[in-house]
Amino acid sequence: MSESDSFFEKVYVVARKIPYGRITSYGAIAEYLGAKKSARMVGWAMNASHRKEDIPAHRVVNRKGLLTGKHHFEGTNLMQQLLENEGVQIKENQIINFEELFWNPNLELKPLY
Repeated sequence: MSESDSFFEKVYVVARKIPYGRITSYGAIAEYLGAKKSARMVGWAMNASHRKEDIPAHRVVNRKGLLTGKHHFEGTNLMQQLLENEGVQIKENQIINFEELFWNPNLELKPLY
């Protein structure tokens, strides 16, 4: 990842690193990218990522573990189905064991620059 990459591309680089069966938040990605107050922009990037095949956007949720981006997936419950296929338990659009499954890029990845 280089400084010249667009913000969306930087988000995608991080999202591709989220391990199978784990989740992270828009804010955690924003903070890792040095744009702590840009969680909404990370959300926009995730919404736009559906045009790319290799972005696991279903693994990015809000800071409380809610599936706030689910309406951007084809089908009513596709985001939930993708997560459940990875063993993530969900009840009423919220990840049950959010803290256990949370993947923090600030702890898991090397610093950007």
